[in-house]
Amino acid sequence: MAAPDPHAVAQVENLKVSRSAGETLAFPVADLVATEEPLEIRLVHEGRSETVSVTMRTPTDDASLAAGFLFTEGILTDRADIERIVPNLDTSGNVVEVHTRRPIDVAPELRRQFFTNSSCGVCGRSLVKGLYAERGGPVASDLVVDAAFLLGLPKRLRAAQPLFDRTGGLHAAGLFDPGGALLVVAEDVGRHNAVDKVVGVRFLGGHLPDARAILQVSGRVSFEIVQKANAAGIPIVSAVSAPSSLAVSAADRWGITLAAFVREDRLNLYSHPERVRDTAEP
Repeated sequence: MAAPDPHAVAQVENLKVSRSAGETLAFPVADLVATEEPLEIRLVHEGRSETVSVTMRTPTDDASLAAGFLFTEGILTDRADIERIVPNLDTSGNVVEVHTRRPIDVAPELRRQFFTNSSCGVCGRSLVKGLYAERGGPVASDLVVDAAFLLGLPKRLRAAQPLFDRTGGLHAAGLFDPGGALLVVAEDVGRHNAVDKVVGVRFLGGHLPDARAILQVSGRVSFEIVQKANAAGIPIVSAVSAPSSLAVSAADRWGITLAAFVREDRLNLYSHPERVRDTAEP
């Protein structure tokens, strides 16, 4: 993936307040925070441009984000349809154009209304039925991993988060192979954006479906993350924090192994535990 955009972090002034020995101290400091800016994603064919979405994101890996978003939303399904991706079109750097070799019809249920914020991957869908769109049915994979393998992934992902080290305010998503190698990693203020970025890299590289990959995310796992894993053919999703009810039901429906509360010595398996060894009940 590309080097982090220098605009991915911003310096802000703040008043640091602390309590020590019964005394309250306050002094001004400069701090680094994660940048959150809008990104307009446009589809372009033969000079005709259509805005598909405006999403709030951290400005890094915009081309991968656009490709991953368009793929996981079912708008683009074939890498060959992409002629080129042109990021940073305007002076703000907040527009990316995806030029296609054929006209792309964006179904009404996949269109966004207004914009998508950094905490919500499905906000703004014009029709509820668009949430449940799936392509190719349940994920098919013979991948089986050890429980100890999953328990080690959060630490490996954390070691690959340079922007989090600087700001403390970014989500991360990483794809690992069964041997533990980190295939691709991305950071963003939006957890769904981080997933779109890693999926976008794999899509552009012609590596989907990713039937031998494990997706590790740094926070909670919600429906949109499971939906994106289904689109990419990823059989195992692992999260440091909690799942939502819809994430659990979607993972069960789509044949995805969902592990959550993955901490140093424990994890919870919410669906398809047959892919995880060494989990015999006492």
